[in-house]
This record gives sequence, structure tokens and C-alpha cells, in this order.
Amino acid sequence: MTAPDTPPIPSRREARRQDRRDAILTVAQTYFLEHGFAGTTMSGIAAELGGSKGTLWSHFPSKEALFAAVVERAAKAYQAQLSQILNVDEALELTLQRACRSLIEKVTSPDGSALHRLIVAQGRRFPELSQIFFDLAPQNTRLLLADFLHGAMMRGQLRPADPVDAARALLSLSLSGCHQQMLIGRIDRPAPNEIAADATFAVDIFLRAYAP
Repeated sequence: MTAPDTPPIPSRREARRQDRRDAILTVAQTYFLEHGFAGTTMSGIAAELGGSKGTLWSHFPSKEALFAAVVERAAKAYQAQLSQILNVDEALELTLQRACRSLIEKVTSPDGSALHRLIVAQGRRFPELSQIFFDLAPQNTRLLLADFLHGAMMRGQLRPADPVDAARALLSLSLSGCHQQMLIGRIDRPAPNEIAADATFAVDIFLRAYAP
């Protein structure tokens, strides 16, 4: 048996460059959420970082590329968390409830809701923002969930159907409660029991619709 390949250890230079990139993304995320896309400039972010604008441009060729990297980092972190939740060895209903809870917690978090407001407020003026956000966050999350649901269909836990449509239905049900209340300003942020109730409701309706 051959040993599995291990990823190469980055050089000190590569590690420093990655650390610098992460620091830029952390500052840029806060700056975008506080100032919006239109109000964010590469010069402003460079000033926050305390470095030269040239250093920032060496990592990201445009403000759009920087925004995409911010969204991608946040989306990948959440999708890695969701991948751990989607455990095929656990009861399907429990797994789906955990997944829905994690989704609602994410989109109703301060950063999640601030990003949503940014996209809604400036997406029409900057349509590329909406596309970047959709491709990296909602779309990839939907596809990840769809892959899990397809496996459940193949195992006979759910009736055969289009798994992407099934994922869309489950996500829509999950966000139809306290998240919608947040968007229209009826609540500031949901309580944990409200999030759990929304997840339970969504999974109950979903399983009724997709029962084998």
C-alpha cells in the first residue's frame, strides 16, 4: 500500500505571501461591508493596511477581483462547515436539520446580513457583484446540498427527483421565516430557538414532499 500524497510544505516566502493575502482579505471584508462597493477604493484599503497600493495591486488586479476573493473565502469557509454536517452515516432528518440551522445562522449573522444588504443595495448598479456573489455563495452551496440529496435519493431515503430543484426547495423553506423577517426589518436578529424552529419546519415540509 502506497502512502497518500501529502501537500508540499510552502516556502517561507510563499507562506508570508499567503499571510499577507489573508490580512488583505480580512481588512477588505470589513471595508466593503462598512463602506459598500461604490464607497470602497483600493487606496482606502491600502491605507487601512498601512502599506503601499502597489502591494495590494500585486495580489489583486482590481477592486472586483478583491471583492470576489473576499466572497470566495467566506463561502469556502461555510461550505467546508456544511460538508462536515452532511454526514451520510447519520439519520437523514437530523442531518438536514443541522444543515438548515447552519445556513440560517450564517445568513442572519452580522457579516452575512451586511453582505446581503450590500448586494441588494448595489447589485443593480454593479451587476457583476450579484453574479460574483451568486456563483460563489448561493449557487455553490446549493450544488453541495444537491449532491448530498442525490446520494439520499440513490440510497432510497428520498424519492427520485432533480436534486438541484430539491436543494432549492429546502433552502427556500429554510429562509422563509426569521431570515425574511430580518430583511424587512421586523426583527434585528433571530434567537436560537427561532432558528431551530425554522429549520425543523423546513425539513418537515421538505421530507413530506420528497418522501420515498
